[in-house]
Amino acid sequence: MENKTNIIAVVGPTASGKSALAAQVAKLFGGEILSCDSMQVYRGMDIGTAKVTEKEKQGVPHHLIDIADPTENFSCADYAKAAKKVIGEVSSKGKIPVFCGGTGLYLESAVRIDSFSAAPADPELRKNLESRDPGELYRLLSETDPEAAMKTHANNVKRVVRALEIYMLTGKTKTQWDRESVQAESPYRVLKIFLDFNDRSILYDRIDRRAEEMFGKGLVEEVRGLDSEAFRSSTASDGIGYKEVLMYLDGKITLEEAVEAVKKASRNYAKRQLTWFRADKNAHRIFVDFVPENIGGADKFKFIVNSATNIINNFLNMLY
Repeated sequence: MENKTNIIAVVGPTASGKSALAAQVAKLFGGEILSCDSMQVYRGMDIGTAKVTEKEKQGVPHHLIDIADPTENFSCADYAKAAKKVIGEVSSKGKIPVFCGGTGLYLESAVRIDSFSAAPADPELRKNLESRDPGELYRLLSETDPEAAMKTHANNVKRVVRALEIYMLTGKTKTQWDRESVQAESPYRVLKIFLDFNDRSILYDRIDRRAEEMFGKGLVEEVRGLDSEAFRSSTASDGIGYKEVLMYLDGKITLEEAVEAVKKASRNYAKRQLTWFRADKNAHRIFVDFVPENIGGADKFKFIVNSATNIINNFLNMLY
């Protein structure tokens, strides 16, 4: 088989136990963890994102945490660029990159080939295009690449300009680049271990308890320390836990209402995460709540670790 970089990803809904499992997997198989969480990239947002503590890291190096300021808008494309760099650094040391998180889109962006972003660039041409009327630019894109225009909002000038820039430099449309990106062979072999639940009420109970713990640990104080005009206008302020506490600080809701709002938003987010990962037919599911009745406590976690270990051994031996 061709020489490819092996990647393991521990994914699933919030509060499913991903961090603990990923740390064990990394220790057992000589890996380093790459966080795959759209909120944990922000510095100072620790409690509301359930960011792993030093104790929870279990001595395993963690990457892609605290790499952006809460007042800056850190995009999926920014994450993909950073993640690809870390994958190379970790694998060059003979270690296995182990992704851990519940932001499925971030994971996909990190492990797929994106020939569009790798296309040539010309700063001068881009500057020239950006100086032109947005409506004119969108009309030009509609003429050269109708399919891309249909998928791109006219107000997304940055994306429109980038598509036109590539077309002018290469003669290929964005649509062509996208097709080539899908067809391009990935340099990675990716194994996804998906922590799922048969009984969703068990997951929801975990989520509710975690929300209460966050407030007990000082979530309100954390948000109050971050609060500023710049923070409120950033993407980070819209994160679950942060927008609800901001409403409380503004006197729009009570503290009790804020706690309940965080619980509800987290449960809804978990639903979306489950839908995303269940649609991935290549993900290996481990049901957290499907453990023999005679096993409990620490042994229950060991059972889950053993299940993951068997899947990973098969993957690394190319038997699956």
